[in-house]
Parts: sequence; C-alpha cells; structure tokens
Amino acid sequence: MTKLSVNINKIATLRNARGGNVPDVVKVAQDIEDFGSDGITVHPRPDERHIRYSDVYALKEVLRTEFNIEGNPNPKFTDMVLEVVPAQVTLVPDAVDAITSNAGWDTKKHRSFLQEKISAFKAKGIRTSIFVDPDPSMVEGAAETGTDRIELYTESYARGFANDPAKAIAPYAEAARIAHSLGLGINAGHDLSLENIAYFSKGIPHLLEVSIGHALICEAIYLGLENVVNMYKHKLRP
Repeated sequence: MTKLSVNINKIATLRNARGGNVPDVVKVAQDIEDFGSDGITVHPRPDERHIRYSDVYALKEVLRTEFNIEGNPNPKFTDMVLEVVPAQVTLVPDAVDAITSNAGWDTKKHRSFLQEKISAFKAKGIRTSIFVDPDPSMVEGAAETGTDRIELYTESYARGFANDPAKAIAPYAEAARIAHSLGLGINAGHDLSLENIAYFSKGIPHLLEVSIGHALICEAIYLGLENVVNMYKHKLRP
C-alpha cells in the first residue's frame, strides 16, 4: 500500500499569521500521526514563512513515523538535515522567492551538485529523494546522481485530471516504469487531492509514497466546518 506523508506547512502558515503558538505545529503533527498518517513532511524555506527551522528540531524529538524534510539544499538546509537526520530528505530546486515548488530538477545540468549533496546525506544514513518532472531523460539523470528515490512533481497531472485523466497520468506512469527499471523508488506530490489521488495511485506502478499538504488541509477545513459551527452553537445555548 502506498504510504501517506502529510505536509504540515499550512498549519505553520496559520500559526505564523496570528503569532503565538496556535495551532501548535508539533501537537498537530502528533495528532496526524495518531489519525493514521505514515509520515510527516515539512518544507522549511529560507524566510521561514511557514515551517521554521526550530520546528524541524522540535518535531524530530517527538515524531514516531517517518520524518521527511524537503527543500533546496543550500548550506543552511544541508547543515540542518545532517544534524537532524530524518528518515528521508527530498531535494527540491525551488527559488528563494517561490510561493510553492514549481519545477523538478534538471538532473543532467545539476548532476555533480546533486551527487555531492546526496553522498553527504546517505553517509548519515538518510534516504534521499529528488523532485523531478515526468520526463524520461530527467528520471534517467536522477539515477546517475545516486539518489534512492525520485518524487514525481504532479502539478500537471492535477491540472489535466478533470479533462482527460488517462492523458494526464500517462507520462507519470511511463516515468515510474523507467524509474523502477533503474532501481529507483517512486514518491509523488503536489496538488494531489481527494478528487484525483485514487486514480493516480492505481495508475502509477510501484508508488511508494505520496506527500500531500495544501489540499489535505483545505479538505479538512471543509469537511470539519459543519461540526465546529454546530459545536459553537451548542456552547451558546442558554
């Protein structure tokens, strides 16, 4: 069965918007584990606009499931990951000012850089994954970096799903077959949701893990709003 790692960046965004510690990122992560998640994902960015570096250290102390840290492997990020030693590090080529991840690595152009980073992480016993588009040449390039896994960037699948799911998933299925033939594990993430996840998981061979954050948190708000509104109404009864 494909594992679910829940990205909690949006929980940190909500906390940071108001100040203080509500919601408590660490407590929410523990609750998500109790609710059945197979792992927790965080993606700290240099400006710490959602997950803070201090959150990463705090989470490492309490998590019982797999901890996946995503990010662009700049020196600060690299040092943190080597110190925290999560189960998995996912390398993402996002720019400093990127709102969210928007492209996979050019694994040919950045092969030497990725090889150096991956070697350092693997020396500490950290499983490595690199973010790639569903492009056969990029998957083949990923295999040359020494990474354990790839994470397929699924934004184009999610965008095309409503109009033609078979067409949308085809390049991902092919990329997954190539990755598996090259000995790479397969993860996936970005814009996966309750609407499109079942079709994706059934159509992608050898899919080990999906990382889902934005859609999952939005869906949790919608699916929980009725209950909370009624709880407030109950509290206000004379």
